[in-house]
Amino acid sequence: MSKPLLHVNELGKVFSSRSMFRKKQVRAVQDVSFTLEAGEVLAIVGESGSGKSTVARMLTNLIPSTSGDIVYNGESLRTNRQLRKKLPTFVQMIFQDPFAALNPHHTIGYIIGRPLQVHRLTQGDLRSRVLELLRKVGLTPEEDFIDKYPYQLSGGQKQRVVIAKVLGLAPKVIIADEPTSMLDVSIGIDIMNLLLDLKEKENLALMMITHNLGSARYMADRIAVMYAGQVMEYGPAEELIQNPQHPYTKLLLYSSPDPWREQTEVFEAVDAQVKDASGACCSFHNRCPFATDICRTKPVAIAQLDNGHQVRCHLYA
Repeated sequence: MSKPLLHVNELGKVFSSRSMFRKKQVRAVQDVSFTLEAGEVLAIVGESGSGKSTVARMLTNLIPSTSGDIVYNGESLRTNRQLRKKLPTFVQMIFQDPFAALNPHHTIGYIIGRPLQVHRLTQGDLRSRVLELLRKVGLTPEEDFIDKYPYQLSGGQKQRVVIAKVLGLAPKVIIADEPTSMLDVSIGIDIMNLLLDLKEKENLALMMITHNLGSARYMADRIAVMYAGQVMEYGPAEELIQNPQHPYTKLLLYSSPDPWREQTEVFEAVDAQVKDASGACCSFHNRCPFATDICRTKPVAIAQLDNGHQVRCHLYA
């Protein structure tokens, strides 16, 4: 069996802030583990503040991890200095806001071509390479776009330019952080289809961060559900959607509009503040409608179910 392109092992991140009187620590991510194969899509799902984007920024080395390890193609990011230097040519990130991701003072040709110049990946004519990348992302006729400025493009076209810029470095792993949340629904579907098409053609490993379970089900082979910095449930996408096990996953699904759902029971989270993952107990216990005394007093480990399905809940420990 081939080794995965990306292996995340017990990843953790603690942010510290200091005031005049005391030092405060916030545990943003704790004990996050997953793997990602070439040609596979993993979706990380959760509400705002659950730690999804923090994980993405650690994977791209934009912020350092506090604990755990990130292994790319068998090489550890923590111990391998050379890997950290060449990381942009192995993993790239598509940010949420295409309007802020492009410099308004430069042309599209310059924006896409500049990373190729910086990393010295140009072979032959740079303009020809940029035109090829524009064709790949569906911005045709490409000659009409290469000399335009970002303000002359729509939101969907801007996101395609961002994707072209990412593809220029020929990465093996692409992390898409809410790539459709700033776009209209129909345009967002076009972008998702483009990413899936590129994943097949380029044999990419794609990690998608989203709060939308519908998008995750459409795109992903596997889904990881995060809450308060921890992975609460993890498994094959269709299995997790059809047979959710963790109360938080069930609440996420129940909160999605479904005209055919029978309103036979009231199923909602307890109104309480989200707490960080301290590890001393279940981080969801103060909002869980099924919480018991053990949930409030003892830490909970991941339980292994069938077909690679995992759940972090005392109900299955």
